[in-house]
Amino acid sequence: MGTHEPQCQPLPLICFLLGIPRSGTTLLAHSLQQHPDITAPPEPWLMLALEAFGRVDHRHPAGASLIQVAACEFLGRIDRISVSRAFADAAYSQYLAAAGKRTLIDKTPRYWMVLDYLHSLYPEAPHILLLRNPYAIAASLKSTWGIPFVSERCPPTSVSCLAELVTGTPTAAVALALADLVLGLPALAMQRGRRHTQVVHYERLVERPDEEIQCVIAGLGYDPAGIVFAGVEQTEYLRLSSFGDRRLLKKKAVDNRSVETWRTELTIEEMQTVTDLVGADLLVELGYEQSLQHAKDAGIVDRGKAVTEGYRRVFHTWWDLRRGEGEGILAGAYEYNSIFQQAGEDNTISSSSSTLGEAQRLPEFKIGENLQLGASMVAQLKRALMASEDDRATQLEALRNRDAAIEALRREVVRLEQSLAK
Repeated sequence: MGTHEPQCQPLPLICFLLGIPRSGTTLLAHSLQQHPDITAPPEPWLMLALEAFGRVDHRHPAGASLIQVAACEFLGRIDRISVSRAFADAAYSQYLAAAGKRTLIDKTPRYWMVLDYLHSLYPEAPHILLLRNPYAIAASLKSTWGIPFVSERCPPTSVSCLAELVTGTPTAAVALALADLVLGLPALAMQRGRRHTQVVHYERLVERPDEEIQCVIAGLGYDPAGIVFAGVEQTEYLRLSSFGDRRLLKKKAVDNRSVETWRTELTIEEMQTVTDLVGADLLVELGYEQSLQHAKDAGIVDRGKAVTEGYRRVFHTWWDLRRGEGEGILAGAYEYNSIFQQAGEDNTISSSSSTLGEAQRLPEFKIGENLQLGASMVAQLKRALMASEDDRATQLEALRNRDAAIEALRREVVRLEQSLAK
């Protein structure tokens, strides 16, 4: 746990709960809001929306580029941070007033994408940082969201496999989930030394829920006696939202079996991919050295910092493309493949022949092949992003239609009740 602030400090209005998806943030937020002074809406995503203000969907009928240029020209004359802070304060305050609470926990897993912006808006806000074993997160992503960690069409230890994973889905859900591990986890790990930050480990949370929750409550300046039991009751508010871990609705108590299930749910190839994506150094730094050793005993190898850095560069490039900030992947393709080629020459994945067969060294890439791969990745990324936007619009329209139908049914129920009352 992080250092707790003295209870004499002013009570915070807003607290940000940070953690990548499938790390247990819904469980922690739900447990915290059982305190009578705390509310934790499922996932506000408010900082992401404010940070993206001015970036317009390319299909806007008024012209996306015109809107963006005009908005930037106007907003360039004002202090965007103070204006955004005023809007956020108003939104949070109204939510708190409606809930009759004093502190709001903003639990949005992908705030790692806008940490600098969040700090600029709320530099004084307390943070709760939830960390979980990356192997367990990967197993949860695999079992809950169907996220693949090994491509069926290429070796798992090559940059072409990563390209396949990033570009192989029209909704970009796979790429986003992998980016949470590759980019989000190290970004959040750097927040551990931030002032007013409490660090919670998922493993301790599910092993000793009452003790951990009371400790966090005390860190927020409240009397921990105000919360009697850190369970998973009263989850109906989650049923009304499209966000949060839906499995919490089916649980009656905190379950600690999820801590070790990754050992049987992940294959050796998948353990290797997770190790490459996250990096052995970060696993040790976060306290998961025993898990890394288990993976090594199963047959994976530590392929070095260069491999993990190569993955991070690919994902940074993918992220820049997604935000429309460049196409640097073509220029870096040769460098990435050189990194993975060298790693393949230095290490092989050892395992029993019944599981993996003989380990194969990575193929050698020529410059022309690297450039061709880079160009292919750029083209696939663009197609995936366009398809993702179309798919998102379709889903939003379906949600609007659903909400309209529900509202119509509610009105009909009211009308029938009034008729029966007569």
